[in-house]
This record gives sequence, structure tokens and C-alpha cells, in this order.
Amino acid sequence: MKITDHIQKANGETLFSFEIVPPVKGKSIQELYRNIDPLMEFKPPFIDVTTSREEYIYKEKDGLLDKKLTRTRPGTLGICASLKHKYNVDTVPHVLCGGFTKEETEYLLVDCQYLEIENVMALRGDARKEEKYFTPTKGGHQYATDLVEQIQNINEGNYLHDSIESTDLNSFCIGVAGYPEKHMEAPSLQSDLKRLKQKVDLGADYVVTQMFFDNQKFFAFVKAAREMGIDVPIIPGIKPIAVKRHLQLLPQVFSIDLPQDLIDAVEACNNNKEVRKVGVEWAIQQSKELREAGVPVLHYYSMGKSDNIEAIAKELF
Repeated sequence: MKITDHIQKANGETLFSFEIVPPVKGKSIQELYRNIDPLMEFKPPFIDVTTSREEYIYKEKDGLLDKKLTRTRPGTLGICASLKHKYNVDTVPHVLCGGFTKEETEYLLVDCQYLEIENVMALRGDARKEEKYFTPTKGGHQYATDLVEQIQNINEGNYLHDSIESTDLNSFCIGVAGYPEKHMEAPSLQSDLKRLKQKVDLGADYVVTQMFFDNQKFFAFVKAAREMGIDVPIIPGIKPIAVKRHLQLLPQVFSIDLPQDLIDAVEACNNNKEVRKVGVEWAIQQSKELREAGVPVLHYYSMGKSDNIEAIAKELF
């Protein structure tokens, strides 16, 4: 079922969903199952599965360092198919611009159709670790708007080199990212919203936001988006703080602000076990306020661990 259909079927009730990261190449999927199993109690209608782009690694060869391009976390589509089969749940593979040509993207989407995966998350993706700014892959897309356009073209039977009339294959429900505190590369929140509006006009069906820790920023973002004419569902993305290092890491990586009350509470902790408890309590209060405001879904970034997400879900679902 499409995400938008799940939301409509819920008839105003806030749904629970979460995002997982594929295991590192060579690791078993069983650990992933062990983390997902406790969360299925809360009946998520869908699970997002991230996609990692390629990165350079260095291997010693004959006393020299040999530079190789690889993906350390492949398997997004395989995991989506596995979860769909094991849990009878809809899965949402992330589709990136970075690291993929247009042809590779088309092949991925065709595979999704054969697996009856009806939802995809269209993202530009990050720059590689050694790059300061995002550089498009040769033969690939530069912007998420271009990726949304390609997916919508396939929905209409228009492939890169063919136009096919078919009623047999599903069309995709397209999710895109939104940034309550603006994308780090955008010159202003208004210009970032204009880019989001472009994605919706090209065919995006719903928005999932980057993590945020101040609900007022989310509410202001939604208000500004609605005033611009963005009328698709906007789903808040929530990540509970788990370690003290997040105070520096999250603002640096995601260009977001943390509320001073949260900073003070984390700094007062003696260890990361206490930090994890603070993160859960903060996310619970965030989630309760968001649910009272009528958000369609509460979407949690689990990053491969489920105990804190489970603690939050128990209080809300």
C-alpha cells in the first residue's frame, strides 16, 4: 500500500514508523531482525531502509596504499524485500542521486516494481567523505528534483529510452526530504521551501523532515510550506539523543540547533546511559506534542538500535 493510502486509511490517527540502516557488508541480517522484532508490536505500516553511496577506502598492496571505490552498506533492496516478506510490512527504499547513474536508477526502480514495492524516498544524498561539496555522479542526477522527475516519468510509462504502455506495473508513491531548519547548502529557508515546492509539483507525494529537537521549528516550517502551496502530508523525523558526543556531532553534520534545556540536561549526565534516558524522555515529550497537533506519522531514526525507540513507542502507541 502507498504511504499516502496508509495515512488516509488511518483517518487522522497518528501512525508509527521508523528508518533502519543496512548492516555493514559481510554482517548477518539476523541482528537487524533482532532490533526490528520489538518494534513490530507497535504496528508500523512502513519501514524506511537507507541507501549508502560509494566511498573510497585504502588497502595496503605491496607496501603501498591502493585507493578503491566501494559501498560498505549495500543491500538496501534485498533488505526491503526480506522485511516485506518476513513482517508483511511496506518498505521504502531510499533512492539517491549520488553514486548512481540514471540507468542504474531506472534498473533499481524496475526491480522495485517486480518486488511490488510501491514507495520510494527520493534524495540527492550527501557528498562523499573526501568532498566538501556534492558532486553529481557522471551520468547521474545533480538534484533531487531531477530524480523525482525520473521516477514520475516511469510512473507514466516513460523510461530513459522507451515509452511503454502498461497497466501491469505499480506506480510509485514518492517521498522527499524537508528541512525545518533549512538544508545546510540553501541560502535561506524560503529558497529551500521553493525547492521543496518544485519537488512536489514534479510528483512528490509526501515529505519526511530531517531530525529536529524544537517542535516550534517544525510547526513554523509546516505553516510556511502550506502558505507556499505545499499540500502533501509532512511527516516529522525524530531522533533521540543517545550519547554525549551528539551535542557536537548533530549540529555539525546536520546543521541543526539544539534547545538549551536539552543541552543542559545532557551535560548534567554522568555517562551515556543517563544521556540515553534524557534522549528518550525528550523524544517522548516531542512526540506527544506532535501527535496532539495531528501529525500523520511519527517517524523515528533508529540508526540500527531499537531499545530507545521501543521505550518511546511504549509511551505513545
